[in-house]
Amino acid sequence: MKFFVTCPKGIEQLLEQELQSLGAGSTKQTVAGVYFDGDLELAYTVCLWSRLANRVLLQIAEGEAASAEQLYQLVQSVDWLEHLRSTGTFCVDFSGKSEAINNTHFGALKVKDAIVDQIRDATGKRPTVERVQPDLRVNAHLAKGQVSLAVDLSGESLHRRGYRRQAGAAPMKENLAAAVLMRSGWPEAQEQLTLVLDPMCGSGTLLIEAALMAADIAPGLFRRQFGFSYWLGHQASLWQKQVDDAEQRRARGLERCDVRFIGYDADAQVLARASQNARQAGVEHLLTLQHGELARLKRPDAPGAGLVVTNPPYGERLGEESELMFLYQLFGQLLRKHFAGWRVAVFTGNPDLCKVMKLRADKQYRMFNGAIPSQLLLFQVHEKEQAEGGAAEQPLSSQAQMFDNRLRKNLKQLMRWRKREGISCFRVYDADIPEYAVAVDYYDPLVMIQEYAPPASVDRVKAFDRVQEVVRVVQQVFELTPEQVVLKQRKRQQGSDQYTRHNETGHFYTVVEHGVQLRVNLHDYLDSGLFLDHRPVRRMIQQLAAGKEVLNLFCYTASATCHAVVGGARNSTSVDMSATYLEWARRNLDLNGADPSKHLLVQEDCFKWLAKPHRQRYDLIFMDPPTFSNSKRMREVLDVQRDHVRLISDAMQLLRPDGLLIFSNNYRRFSLDYEALSAFDIRDITAKTLDPDFKRNARIHTVFEIRHRS
Repeated sequence: MKFFVTCPKGIEQLLEQELQSLGAGSTKQTVAGVYFDGDLELAYTVCLWSRLANRVLLQIAEGEAASAEQLYQLVQSVDWLEHLRSTGTFCVDFSGKSEAINNTHFGALKVKDAIVDQIRDATGKRPTVERVQPDLRVNAHLAKGQVSLAVDLSGESLHRRGYRRQAGAAPMKENLAAAVLMRSGWPEAQEQLTLVLDPMCGSGTLLIEAALMAADIAPGLFRRQFGFSYWLGHQASLWQKQVDDAEQRRARGLERCDVRFIGYDADAQVLARASQNARQAGVEHLLTLQHGELARLKRPDAPGAGLVVTNPPYGERLGEESELMFLYQLFGQLLRKHFAGWRVAVFTGNPDLCKVMKLRADKQYRMFNGAIPSQLLLFQVHEKEQAEGGAAEQPLSSQAQMFDNRLRKNLKQLMRWRKREGISCFRVYDADIPEYAVAVDYYDPLVMIQEYAPPASVDRVKAFDRVQEVVRVVQQVFELTPEQVVLKQRKRQQGSDQYTRHNETGHFYTVVEHGVQLRVNLHDYLDSGLFLDHRPVRRMIQQLAAGKEVLNLFCYTASATCHAVVGGARNSTSVDMSATYLEWARRNLDLNGADPSKHLLVQEDCFKWLAKPHRQRYDLIFMDPPTFSNSKRMREVLDVQRDHVRLISDAMQLLRPDGLLIFSNNYRRFSLDYEALSAFDIRDITAKTLDPDFKRNARIHTVFEIRHRS
């Protein structure tokens, strides 16, 4: 029989070696798979024992298919009653295309029709199509006008072992984990390495696969069904013999396995999933799983060396890269400090992150994690590197010293002002020196550093070194611990990205400005919940609010409303479409003693709210819309340059004759359409709304006072 075994791209050589070790002959590699010759017993062995395969395909026909009719005739040349009962179920997986067959759905339909027509003509009955667990899965592949037809003996992809009921957010497939371990020298090295450690183990896939290898457990033993289970060519006794033999090997392997497998993770929930998965795989007694941050990683108390193997995060989320570089750097430091003599294997979709580990890779292998090009890097930690891991911190570079001096100078100039004004949060530095493109904001007692994303032309490791210097200088100048410094990366925002939650710490702090208390969160969102540059506008609202009825549109966390409350506003209405931020707003109002019956919060799209009829009119309206938003909760896309005339006109309908609308936004190239708004008296007051901490950045926002003409 001729077979084709599929696998993830990048591990074809490993798969060929594995198939040869299982007894396959005449093997031949191709992209994402290997051909081999053998009998049905060997095919069962591959289904049961292959740790790398996705699918095992038994080839049953091959021929030219220059047209849809030729494809139909080729499929009809197979006697399908040898494979499928007349009343059975089947499905067709079709890949490839040609001029005549230009999409896979059409190709699958022609194969299905040929099978159904043949069986119906022969028996008067017809099989039915079933996508989930069919009796027969037919595979058809079209390339260069040639079609290969095969019976899929695996059924569901073999990487789905069956033990992993739960996984983390971005789980590694089981066969890819096995490939990583094989490239790392496991399990052949278990005589020299009696311990395997994953410091960021997630749902435990690497450790469980390593344990299955060490204990000689067939990965197919956990599966309830294969593609051959209801195939008419299946030989149940031959298969059962294989299963019985595998069960005996599992019992012997578990009895003699003396390897320790240790996993750590900072997420207790994910770690619980790892424990459950290990229990399903029957290797929970071999694994030790502990909840802990990477920073606490130390060499286990065990003789000899071991293998550190891990798939650290290499995320795609906003602002993650800088944070992850610190993680990888810390990982490298801990390896050099505690793990001399150990082997290290790091699998990542972002190899640049590994450069900051300061370890030289002995070998590198290209693989694919799904569609993501990835690399496996193998290291050996040497004694010299261990000594370097504990080396003293290097002195600051001359450029970093310049940044240090500028930060101290700015802080000295601003401290008197902030004490006089009663402000506990302010901007200390905003890209004053081009080489250090960051903003530094002080939120007593924390500091938030926002790194402006460097251009693609800038070397990311060098950019990271600069950010490291920034963090180090900030800690020194403000005399802070590492936990008191929060680092974020700002990129060009799309839609409502700036309002999207990025973490789940729930760490809120209360800050004060002009007698108003406000809650901020520096960890969970891109912005803190308080736009520092709008502080003078909020103070203006506070000074104008006494006895007034106030409307705050696009209110965010309602900080401006809180200033109005403290300023003596008679009542207020604050409108925003985010339930999360309105809850934050409610807590801000509570902090400042607002009466909920007089100060209302409304969850709605401001466009829709303004379009409704309203009886109430307002003395003071504040509107600070985002530059752009395409949130799914909005009826239409908001573009402040395009839509500001409509927004202002609609808001002015709700403003009393002697009232004031304050309109602001942060679009750097904003240009107000005076002609379209000529019915109103408009004054640009931007220059008056820049406190000393934002004087260096006059384009941070624009602010206008808008009144009805007399």
